[in-house]
Amino acid sequence: MKYSILIQWSEEDQVYIASLPEWGKYAQTHGETYKEALENAQEVLEDLVYAYQQTQKPLPQPQTIQLA
Repeated sequence: MKYSILIQWSEEDQVYIASLPEWGKYAQTHGETYKEALENAQEVLEDLVYAYQQTQKPLPQPQTIQLA
């Protein structure tokens, strides 16, 4: 899957927050370590894709970066 996962440290929560930008502002999870946040985000992403496919809802377009 070519979707973005943005992982940032949260001083307030003292955890890593993983966001899935293509899926909206509420598509987030977290982890105590960077690796855990990434694994949790991958699981959420798989669940989102599955749910969209089951309801025949169109998947969001993946964001891409154009390198010069």
